[in-house]
Amino acid sequence: MSCPDCFKGALLPGEPKGTINKDGSYLAAYPEGNLDRTVVLLTDIFGLPVKNCKLMADEFSQSLGCDVWVPDMFAGIPPVSLSQVTLPDQPGTKKTFWDRVKFIFTMLKCLPWFWRSRPAVAQQRVDDFITKIKAEQGYKKVGAVGYCYGGTIAFRLAANRPKVLDAMVIAHPGPISLDYLKAISVPSSWACAEEDDSFPKEKRLKVEAILEQRKDSKDPVPYEFKDYNGTVHGFATRPNLTIPEVKAGYEGAFNQAVEWFKRYL
Repeated sequence: MSCPDCFKGALLPGEPKGTINKDGSYLAAYPEGNLDRTVVLLTDIFGLPVKNCKLMADEFSQSLGCDVWVPDMFAGIPPVSLSQVTLPDQPGTKKTFWDRVKFIFTMLKCLPWFWRSRPAVAQQRVDDFITKIKAEQGYKKVGAVGYCYGGTIAFRLAANRPKVLDAMVIAHPGPISLDYLKAISVPSSWACAEEDDSFPKEKRLKVEAILEQRKDSKDPVPYEFKDYNGTVHGFATRPNLTIPEVKAGYEGAFNQAVEWFKRYL
């Protein structure tokens, strides 16, 4: 459900300016209003308690000129807290035996909460959330940007029938099934780390090859992949901004998402 790489990173500077709703979701509302589109930001395994996702939603709202929502994928109880495990921020740092042991014990301790918000369950929560905000707000198009575990959920939603999303951006996703690629029906943009145990280069190349093959099929979909040197899993949402390569990767992935949504949403 998750991976050792998910448990690392740093807090972004600043404080969120949006609002927490009764259902636990966060809304970064665009002051001038825009019903043409909205973006749903799907968090990593740490969920809404970590302020990064809210700060990013605020910035996306301003950059895209629309409302940005962060749904509570974990029904109030994220499986893991950010303080439980700390791992390196750059490629090439070897995980020790005790790092692995600590990760296993953390997973075992948190297993009931992982099961409570396993991908199928989290996907349904987000699907229901999108249906609700479209009905209540009247948005014409919905895009999703997903990070880590949220990338897994965005990937699954992109294969939904009937269609739930109109465009998606995925940054260093958690586990994904290649079978879903055949059903993806929306433009997808992928921000990839240099080193990522959860989405290694071999799998990333397989995903790209499958999407490339669809170019000549009856149902091609636009896609792009961008690689960020000097980064590891988590760089696009929990970056250590004191490291130049990581800072550049974080900013690059953010701008990648903005440009993709401007183009396809």
